[in-house]
Amino acid sequence: MSKIIAIANQKGGVGKTTTAINLAASLATQGKKVLLIDADPQANATSGLGVDPKNVVSSIYECLVDDYPMKGTQISTVVKGLDIIGSRIDLVGAELELINKENRERILQQQLSTVRNDYDFVLIDCSPSLGLITVNALTAANSVIIPVQAEYFALEGISKLLNTIRIIKSKLNPTLEIEGFLLTMYDARLRLANQIYEDLKTHFGEMVFNTVIPRNIRLSEAPSHGLPVILYDAESRGATSHMQLAKEIIIKNRRKQ
Repeated sequence: MSKIIAIANQKGGVGKTTTAINLAASLATQGKKVLLIDADPQANATSGLGVDPKNVVSSIYECLVDDYPMKGTQISTVVKGLDIIGSRIDLVGAELELINKENRERILQQQLSTVRNDYDFVLIDCSPSLGLITVNALTAANSVIIPVQAEYFALEGISKLLNTIRIIKSKLNPTLEIEGFLLTMYDARLRLANQIYEDLKTHFGEMVFNTVIPRNIRLSEAPSHGLPVILYDAESRGATSHMQLAKEIIIKNRRKQ
């Protein structure tokens, strides 16, 4: 049975897409079959894995709005075992087009039922908003990873996201869990970064991943080459930290089985 994990935070610039690309690639290199769904109109996860959004004929947009079958829209990536369902800029209009559809919050859940058993993990890269597409992702998911930037306003907005998760649990997806809070852009030399990690641990305890994702030049450079960091520079701290995160998630989910 596959595990569907949404990666969400309505605050932009927290490393959501970087996490999605590199966690997906790291899980695949651990021998897992992985599907990454790019549910963000910016399509950065698509281009970050070497797929030109302009060349994506059947994207997540067609699956959500036009009821196009999800099976067959997957695109193989440069990483063995990792497929992606790409995005394009026209996903911006999907929110409005979904409003009058029946069961509009469950469209992604229904579509995923046709492909999920082909994969060990399905990751959904959500847009930085709490709109209808993010609601679809959280309704379809088993759990959610919440990336938190190691900066001053890090905890701002988390309460809003947690409230949205509570509403979705009560009305749409009672089994939705928090997979974990992930500290990103971490610089161990800064007292503030360490303070934010301590604050997260104080508030959320075991829900905070042991792995932290450091600030890393190679991690920032990799998407411009259409590669996950593990293929761009496997020895970099960005690559090793995502591999550590993948192993932490695999072990955590093995215990639950």
